[in-house]
Amino acid sequence: MGQKVNPFAIRLGITRDWVSKWYANKKQFPIQVHTDFRVRQFLKTKLADASVSRILIDRAAKRVNITIQTARPGIVIGKKGEDIEKLRAETAKMLKLPSTDVRLNISEIRKPELDAQLVADGIAQQIEKRVMFRRAMKRAVMSTMRSGALGVKVRLSGRLNGSEIARTEWAREGRVPLHTFRADIDYGLGEARTTYGVIGVKVWIFKGEVFDKAELAAQDAFVEAAQAAQGAAANAAAAAAATATTPAA
Repeated sequence: MGQKVNPFAIRLGITRDWVSKWYANKKQFPIQVHTDFRVRQFLKTKLADASVSRILIDRAAKRVNITIQTARPGIVIGKKGEDIEKLRAETAKMLKLPSTDVRLNISEIRKPELDAQLVADGIAQQIEKRVMFRRAMKRAVMSTMRSGALGVKVRLSGRLNGSEIARTEWAREGRVPLHTFRADIDYGLGEARTTYGVIGVKVWIFKGEVFDKAELAAQDAFVEAAQAAQGAAANAAAAAAATATTPAA
């Protein structure tokens, strides 16, 4: 039986990168981890309507670069960049740094239907608005597959439709190879806070396989060498056949 592990954690260093990048000693490490958690929590609360997928934090010396991946960059930036300046000042205050040392970058998500976190948040919002959970699931699966995904899986857990006993329902289309390291699996977790309890939403989206460039180059070189060898052998065979059929002078 395959064990259920986080699709990002199992691929760290293979096809996935860390969301926080910095170095720290034993004393500073837990403090910085907690600070990163608080910063992400603060930004996601402030930008609840901006469809924020992921927040990347990069610390270099005494400067901090924060990249916000969002489907609605206009809401984050605000009119003439006023909102982002306020956000930067408040974030710098949390990090105990001058605002000049904190940089907020906005990265736009072109296809929100292919982002697992945004799909999970969308399903959770629909359930909070009392949309039937099966309809919300199927609609999300169809729109994701239509956008070019090779596979998608959606799983809901909790008191679905307000039932007394909590249960799990899921929908899947295409293939989602969770054990394949080179598979580009996007994973998102959302929560629908309803009057009868919290419903968890998990989404897995398979976008294809990621190959190492060096490995691809080696494969191409091997194929070219094989084709060249086959061509040389065919030419040699043709020349031998031609000399065999030519009459002696």
